[in-house]
Amino acid sequence: MDLRSATVGMPVSDLRRAVEWYQRVFALAGPDLEPADGVVEFQLGPIWLQLGEEPTARSGAEVVTRFDVADVAAERDRLVGLGVEVGPLEHVPGAVDYFDFADPDGNRLSLYTLLAQG
Repeated sequence: MDLRSATVGMPVSDLRRAVEWYQRVFALAGPDLEPADGVVEFQLGPIWLQLGEEPTARSGAEVVTRFDVADVAAERDRLVGLGVEVGPLEHVPGAVDYFDFADPDGNRLSLYTLLAQG
């Protein structure tokens, strides 16, 4: 198998509100694709984030979509400054620093920075 990219789909109740939120939080200019009515896609590095207007009721296990960033503490501070409710900055010695947060529809997200292995 030769995987070349991945697309993560997120259900949102109000597409316009979600697009504005993701643009603000991820510092994006705008959607890269609008492949169908009620669907937009942003390219985030090697991953495509697809927002689709559909029911957001949860069933089954919850998924957390995690993104690697250069400086997780700085990104957390930036999101706090934007008024985004974020969890505490967690530290796993020798492995990773991370924090969790959610979009307006409750989709769980996380930003992390891998720590240098000694």
